[in-house]
Amino acid sequence: MASIARKNLFEDIPRFIVAQAGIMFAVSLVTIQLGVLKGFTRSTALLIDHSSADLWVASKEMVHLELTSAIVAEQVVRAQKVPGVDRAEALMIRSSIWRNSAGQITPIRIFGFNPNSRLFAGWDVPQGSLKDLNQPYTVMVDQGSLRNAGLQKLGDQGNIGSLPARLVGMSSNTQSIASSVFIFTSLENANAYSTAGLNTSVNCTRDPEGSLACTNAFENAPLNATPVTPPTPRNLNFADPISYVLIRAKSGENLSQLRQRLEATLPNTRVYTQAEIATQTREYWTERTGVGFILGLGATVGFIVGMVIVGQILYSSVSDHLREFGTLKAMGASNWVIYSVILEQALWMAVLGYLPSMALCLGLGAWTQAAKGIMILITPATAGGVFVLTIVMCVGSALFAVQKVTRVDPAIVFKA
Repeated sequence: MASIARKNLFEDIPRFIVAQAGIMFAVSLVTIQLGVLKGFTRSTALLIDHSSADLWVASKEMVHLELTSAIVAEQVVRAQKVPGVDRAEALMIRSSIWRNSAGQITPIRIFGFNPNSRLFAGWDVPQGSLKDLNQPYTVMVDQGSLRNAGLQKLGDQGNIGSLPARLVGMSSNTQSIASSVFIFTSLENANAYSTAGLNTSVNCTRDPEGSLACTNAFENAPLNATPVTPPTPRNLNFADPISYVLIRAKSGENLSQLRQRLEATLPNTRVYTQAEIATQTREYWTERTGVGFILGLGATVGFIVGMVIVGQILYSSVSDHLREFGTLKAMGASNWVIYSVILEQALWMAVLGYLPSMALCLGLGAWTQAAKGIMILITPATAGGVFVLTIVMCVGSALFAVQKVTRVDPAIVFKA
């Protein structure tokens, strides 16, 4: 009976192509929606995943990585004295505005950390060096965010508030899809940027030829000119606000007991493991913002569209071959034999629609990651799940067509 299924499927090539295009659209929609959801969810906690800190000390009001109340830098010193702590470092997160050399502004999120340690910055640095961030007013940006910041290569400059910012390095796989452009720098630079203010008088005018020229009130010089050196950023003092204290435990230390000692020593704080803070961050974006619902709804729509398309094609195919199915019944073929023809036809449609769809989605995911910094994460589990979903979609649609065959009268063979 396999030959009958293939014959019914391939005898009308134009209709077959249209049917497969519909299945490809449905499968691609489901895959991309799920891939974007997984990529989005993963990207929101990439910085946590890259960190090698065993514990994160945060305010009790912490909602997710980028939304938390400040704690004072004194907590770092106090945490370092807690038995079982090998190293304690500050992490500062601030929001600001980036102004590129053309005068265009972009919202940014500044991460200040210790460039001489990998406790926070465990990511790859394809260009430049983390230690270059020890220089005053230097920054690092993710490769996928360069265009958004108006940057192209190392040495390019912009402004954060009233202060200059020179690109000395590029990170890889650090930018969250849900956030503003991430700017990485030292704690001293981040503290200077956070207190520089956003009400900077940056005047941009066009000359008679139409060229845009911008001057910085702090330097009173063109933004793309050699800047006047601003004051050297100062070290943090005990009263300066920070966002987190990153803890590396001594070898063999019990993290649960260390967490209790830290919370007892540092008032109004809560201590998270790396997995806990990553989970809380991801759950916030997928559950409390409605992103998961919207992307899941898109995948559901794709599944329904696919079922409608496949069901319509199979029903039409059965209608066109009623006399053939009547002949089989007249020859004594059981209903199951006839059903198997339709089910096999549905399976062929599922496989032939799935393979090119998955190849298209993988290619699209690679392009969006390289060109736009948007991750469409298609894991083997996702690909396998979509394949099963495609089979269910096509076989489920075939059940509607089977109903028509059930009512076929063998006498139809003898009718004119």
